[in-house]
Amino acid sequence: MLPELGTIEGFYGRPWSWTARAAHVTAMAPHGYGFYLYAPKADAFLRRRWSEPHPPEEQAALASLARHCKAAGVRFGVGLSPFELYLNFDETAREALARKLDALDAIGIDDLAILFDDMRGDLPGLAEKQMEIINWIAARTKAGRLIICPSYYSDDPVLDRVFGARPDDYLETLGRELDPSIDIFWTGPKVCSDDITPDHLTRVSETLKRKPFIWDNYPVNDGQRMSRFLHLRGFSDRQGMAGHITAHAVNPASQAWLSRIPMLTLEACYQSPENYDAEKAFLVAATDIAGAPLAAMIKVDLGDFQDRGLEVLTDAKKAALQSRYAALDHPCAQEIVDWLKGHWAITNDVVLTQ
Repeated sequence: MLPELGTIEGFYGRPWSWTARAAHVTAMAPHGYGFYLYAPKADAFLRRRWSEPHPPEEQAALASLARHCKAAGVRFGVGLSPFELYLNFDETAREALARKLDALDAIGIDDLAILFDDMRGDLPGLAEKQMEIINWIAARTKAGRLIICPSYYSDDPVLDRVFGARPDDYLETLGRELDPSIDIFWTGPKVCSDDITPDHLTRVSETLKRKPFIWDNYPVNDGQRMSRFLHLRGFSDRQGMAGHITAHAVNPASQAWLSRIPMLTLEACYQSPENYDAEKAFLVAATDIAGAPLAAMIKVDLGDFQDRGLEVLTDAKKAALQSRYAALDHPCAQEIVDWLKGHWAITNDVVLTQ
């Protein structure tokens, strides 16, 4: 059974171009990817400068992407991260939020995601403060679907180390008190989960009082460490999820074309869970996206791209790979060359400031 699949452009670093976004929607729609959530960390007008309007050209580009999605039969949504709004949700903040909601409605969004991640969470009454904001938004947005990302969106203790210890009963309170029509993002046992099992999802559903809306942080490769790798292998350890989730959103890699390869394997994983083979699914997807000769090359070099990465590869090896892939006229090959040159390398300063 194929659940509702979609893309959430939610990574740090260089965002995709508008052309790449539209091309991604067109390419993935036939494979079950029925929604696109625009939420790049680089868009300051959805994050630290959320109370300011998008520049006119950006607003126009968003509206154009919304129309493109509609023409492709794909839901279009935006992820808004009102930075630490819950610290002071006063009248001034409400007025600014109302203006932002009006602007998003004017774009023509189908989905609205309110993202409370990447913010301090060790505060008394955190769940109640966030629910006040969500309920206020729900009464005003024209979006047909509202999704929230809680401050603690995984069991992963790294969230508590970085953003403070999660308040007692935080998720239980959200699950119990939020309107059941509002979806809740969940990344699995970890922020970047190796596996997501039915047993885990059953427990999470009991806590959230609804099936989780999966935010899958594969094949994303942002951050200082992960940007040194290309995540291209097929999805693994996702079988059996279909009946336990509301939908499955994939956070792609910084490389728009190469992201399509693992993302296509997720369709195969759901359609034939008993017979799914991640390695075979990779080769089928890579051939579909890049053509047989380039797919064969990428398969040979998977270990260098996904396991060893830029910091381990010698300069001589990187130069040899660049020469091989630069000889091929294909966007996937060009993305590999650019990655080898460090085009998408991210520092911690980028993560802390976006």
